[in-house]
Amino acid sequence: MSGGSEAADEVPVDVRQAEPADAPAVAAFTQDTWGDKHGDYIPETFPEWVETDDETQRTFVATVPRDALGDLEHPDAVVDGEVVAGCIQGVMLSDWEAWGQGIRVNPDCRGLGLSPRLSEAIFGWAREAGATVCRNMVFSWNVAGLGQSRSVGFGPCTEFRFAMPTPNAEATPSADRAADLTVAADVTGVGSAPAPDPNAAWSFWTDSDARDHLRGLSMDAAESWACSALTREELRAAATDDRLITVRDDGVAAMTYRSYVRDGANDAGETVSRAIYGVAAWRDVDAAAALYAAVARDAAAVGADETRVLIPETVAAVSDTAATRTAVSDEPDFVLAADLTDPAVVGDDP
Repeated sequence: MSGGSEAADEVPVDVRQAEPADAPAVAAFTQDTWGDKHGDYIPETFPEWVETDDETQRTFVATVPRDALGDLEHPDAVVDGEVVAGCIQGVMLSDWEAWGQGIRVNPDCRGLGLSPRLSEAIFGWAREAGATVCRNMVFSWNVAGLGQSRSVGFGPCTEFRFAMPTPNAEATPSADRAADLTVAADVTGVGSAPAPDPNAAWSFWTDSDARDHLRGLSMDAAESWACSALTREELRAAATDDRLITVRDDGVAAMTYRSYVRDGANDAGETVSRAIYGVAAWRDVDAAAALYAAVARDAAAVGADETRVLIPETVAAVSDTAATRTAVSDEPDFVLAADLTDPAVVGDDP
């Protein structure tokens, strides 16, 4: 924190719902959140969050009086005599699941206990909206973020990676493993093959090691880069919309579904179309190879430039993916969860 601030317990902190006028201030202190490692999405996304806030989502900022601080590293973060000191957003993903995201603290205001105050605001709002759990996602390399999450009441939930098969309308299981991958598997949901059965896919998912490891979570269909509990209804909807993919070999041997296709920036800063597959589970490496080939064809069919397929961060899942010569993200992501029925988490009796 910049020099000249008062002791933390003497600095008044206010947490309130964010307003459009806060956007330039938030952008000022989040431009370089991760340095050279990753760009921060907050400067671009925050104005949209504020504009679309309703009963299903809420964006908060913390503020402190300008005269309570000394010299500022980010003077553009001052709004009407108040320093915008931090931000966070909460989203209701279902009638019982909330998601916390985008927590940031202005470097000029560190040491004022802002992370707990912001998290408490989200927990309280989510509980009032009916949520019994609030989850978040933290990069595995972000040790400070992991420590902050644990300190405010989030506990370990699960970890995952993204498999990234390249969209290809002619994709087949890897040629250099052809002898091992000539399995009698009919890929359904792609081309002229029979339509997949969502109930059979659900049964396979519920009995899979992937579901156990992931605690039943998959990529949420509505909120970008959020995880919620996969439901039978979601698989039925995916089947109706031709988004469900299964591999059959004496029954279902693998399953996934396309959650959404959205534009976003790649590592080079270019805008690309990315197909997101909510989760994948398979029986063995042969089924995984057939599934990834089907995903590549499906992604090409919807015009995607890239794919992301959520897979559990396990030795089996990651090494199976590697064995099919499918690209996989370099590092896992961690999901944490806070029990909003626990008075020790929310701060008072439910």
